[in-house]
Amino acid sequence: MFARLASLTSLASLALLIALTGCMSAAQPLGMPDASAIGFDGMHAVPPDCAKLQQPSHLLDAGAVRPGVAFGCATYSNLANMLARPADLVQPIPYAGADAALGASAVRHYEEGTTAPLNSTSTTSNLTH
Repeated sequence: MFARLASLTSLASLALLIALTGCMSAAQPLGMPDASAIGFDGMHAVPPDCAKLQQPSHLLDAGAVRPGVAFGCATYSNLANMLARPADLVQPIPYAGADAALGASAVRHYEEGTTAPLNSTSTTSNLTH
C-alpha cells in the first residue's frame, strides 16, 4: 500500500513538473515590451514612454474598472538608468572571450601581495556630505 502511494505521489510530482516547464518558455510574454523599448539619443539611454506601454485593465473593483498598468516600464526605465555605456545599445563591443592566463596572473599577484596600488588620479573619491 505504501509503495503504491509513493508511486502515485512521484507520478503526480512528475506531472506537475512537466506542466510547469511549459510555463517557463524563453519567448517574450504576449503583450509585454522587449528590450527594444529602451532608446538611445546618441549620448544617453532613453527610458520607454510609459504611456505607450499602458495596457487597460479588464478587472472590476467594486464595480469600477481598475486603472491600467504599464508592464515593464519600471524595469526598462531602471535598466536605462543603469547602463554604464549606453552606446552598447546601438553598437556593442564584441566579446573577445576569457583570458585564463590574465585571470590566473591577477589571482597570483593578489595571493602574493604584489598587486599594484591604485592610481592617485582615479575617478573614485571619498565624498562627505
